[in-house]
Amino acid sequence: MEKVVFKLECSWAEVKENIKELIIELTDQDLEFQPGEEDALLERLEAKLGKSKEEIRLLIESASYTKGIAG
Repeated sequence: MEKVVFKLECSWAEVKENIKELIIELTDQDLEFQPGEEDALLERLEAKLGKSKEEIRLLIESASYTKGIAG
């Protein structure tokens, strides 16, 4: 399986805040992330949200494009 690398347009801190606004049940702990640990984040969110890894990757990447829109 190919290693996942997120394509982000802003910092992880901004992406995380955008995601928390979209899915309020997610916590900072759920969204803890270090570069190179993409698979661990996807697996954690897959279990919590009941969505596929691809759906979660798309959510994360789309949240990076909403800079200045959320809130």
